[in-house]
Amino acid sequence: MPKIARIVCFLIALSCIGWLGVAQAEVTLTEAWVRASNPGQSVGAAYLTLRSAQAVTLVYVETERAGAVEMHSMTMQNGVMKMRSLEELAIPANKPVTLAPGGLHLMLFELASPFKVGEQVKFRLCFKDQQGKIAEQFITMPVKTAP
Repeated sequence: MPKIARIVCFLIALSCIGWLGVAQAEVTLTEAWVRASNPGQSVGAAYLTLRSAQAVTLVYVETERAGAVEMHSMTMQNGVMKMRSLEELAIPANKPVTLAPGGLHLMLFELASPFKVGEQVKFRLCFKDQQGKIAEQFITMPVKTAP
């Protein structure tokens, strides 16, 4: 077999390995938006829906517009709203996880400037699959007023 044919076969084999499941799952990110904030406000929030064909875990989020981003949950306990930081957020296979006002959300800290309606904010999200591999995805979210 000529050398070029062996190289082509090798490249095809490598691409098949990825196709058979070695490649990392992609998470579908929809309904994404950032809540507009007021001048002087040092915190903000972002929301979106995540869906994946494979079970994955959201382990890290960042944006240049905030000093830190945390995943948070909000629950009502005895008439009091409680918010807590989450180390990671599980995304079950084929089940959407919705981050929305009053529930799960991304909390944005140390804002250098307020989020204004019409702006676009870029985020990097890092997901871990069941084999422990980390994949990153990028999304740009529009800034909107709360519904």
